[in-house]
Amino acid sequence: MKALEGIKVLDFTHVQSGPTCTQLLAWFGADVIKVERPGSGDATRGQLRDIPDVDSLYFTMLNHNKRSVTLNSKSEKGKEILTKLVEECDVMVENFAPGALDRMGFSWQRIQEINSRMIYASIKGFGPGAYEDCKVYENVAQCAGGAASTTGMLGDVPTVTGAQIGDSGTGLHLALGIVTALFHREKSGKGQRVTAAMQDGVLNLCRVKLRDQQRLAKGVLKEYSQFGEGIPFGEATPRAGNDSGGGQPGRILKCKGWETDPDAYTYFITQAAVWKNICQVIGKPEWTEDEKYATPDARLPRLNKVFETIEAWTMTKTKFEVMEICNPLNIPVGPILSMKELAEEPSLRETGTIVEVDHPERGTYLSVGCPIKLSDSVVDVERSPLLGEHTKEILQEVAGLSDKEIAEAKKAGVI
Repeated sequence: MKALEGIKVLDFTHVQSGPTCTQLLAWFGADVIKVERPGSGDATRGQLRDIPDVDSLYFTMLNHNKRSVTLNSKSEKGKEILTKLVEECDVMVENFAPGALDRMGFSWQRIQEINSRMIYASIKGFGPGAYEDCKVYENVAQCAGGAASTTGMLGDVPTVTGAQIGDSGTGLHLALGIVTALFHREKSGKGQRVTAAMQDGVLNLCRVKLRDQQRLAKGVLKEYSQFGEGIPFGEATPRAGNDSGGGQPGRILKCKGWETDPDAYTYFITQAAVWKNICQVIGKPEWTEDEKYATPDARLPRLNKVFETIEAWTMTKTKFEVMEICNPLNIPVGPILSMKELAEEPSLRETGTIVEVDHPERGTYLSVGCPIKLSDSVVDVERSPLLGEHTKEILQEVAGLSDKEIAEAKKAGVI
C-alpha cells in the first residue's frame, strides 16, 4: 500500500515550484488531479521543447504519476464543477499570483464552507509584508532569500546556483507542510491553510550564512579564505567562493585532465581528525609536527598554502582516483560530477534516483526519480499525463457528473 493512498489532491499548480510539491505527493500514492486550462494547459508543456508539438521535458519531469483534467474554472459551469471537486478532495494546491483564487470565488473562507476537511496549500514569492504581492521566479527567490549574496567569488558579482532552491526547494517545504496538516487532521478532523514563501524557503536553506552573520558581529570568520589572505571583512556575510560552509576548511581543486575537461575537479576537506592521513597522502608528513600546520587554528592563516600543496597532488590523479585513495583513509572528498556522468551512473539507476520513463508521444526519456525512499512504499514513476487525458473519468468518478452533463460542459467549452 502506498503511504498516501486514498488522498485526493486538486493540483492547480504550474511551472516548477507547485508541481514539484504535488509530484512528491503523487509518488507516495496520492491521486493528484492536475487542473489545466482547456486547449493550453500548464505553460511548461510548450516551453523549451526539444521535439515539436510534444510535451516538453520541463513538463514531463515535473508531473509524473498525475491525472489531467481540463476545466475553465472562471466560468459559472466551471465553478460548479470545481465546487464538486473541492467537496470530494482532501488537498488543494496552488501557486497562482496572490489573490487569483480569491477573485475566482474560492477564497480560503469559501473552501472551508465547501469542505471543512480541506487542506488548502499555497506557494507565494514572499510572506506577508511590503513585497507580498510581488511576482517571484527562481533566481529572484535566490537573490531575495540570501543565497546569491553569499555565493560566488569574493569581490565578484553575486551568483545564483544551478540547484533550483527557490522553486523545487519551496515545493519540498510545502509538501512537508501538507503531510503535516493531513496528520493533524487525523486528530482534529479539520483542514487548515498551509503556505510556503519562496523567500522563506531559500533563507531556510541558507541558515548557515545567517549563522555566520551573527558570528561576524563578534569577530572575523577565520575559516573563510579572506581571513588567511588578510582581506578585511565587511558588515555582512561575504561571498565565500568554494570554501566549506562548516568548520572544516574545504575547496574545489584541479584533478588530472582539468586542462580539457571542465569537470575534472574534486572537493577536498581538510578535516582535523584525519590531518595526519592527509599529510601522508600529499607527501608532507612533517606537517603533522610543524607548529605552523599541526593544529586547525595554526592552519587557518595558511589555507592557501595548504590547498596549493594538496592541489599539486590531486592534479596527478583523476577525480575518481582521488576518491579511491582518500575514502579508505576517511578523508572527505567528492568528485565534481557532470550531468552527463550522473545520467550514466549505474548506481543511481539501481536506486531509482535516475529513471527511464516511456511516453506515448516523445518515447523514452530520463528523469529524476523520488529522492526519498520508504521501505514499505516503493515509488513507481509513471509518465506525465497528456492534456485533459483523464477529464471524463475524473468528472465521473470524483465530481459525480453524468455522461450528459459532461457532454454539455464540453459543448460549452468548460472542459
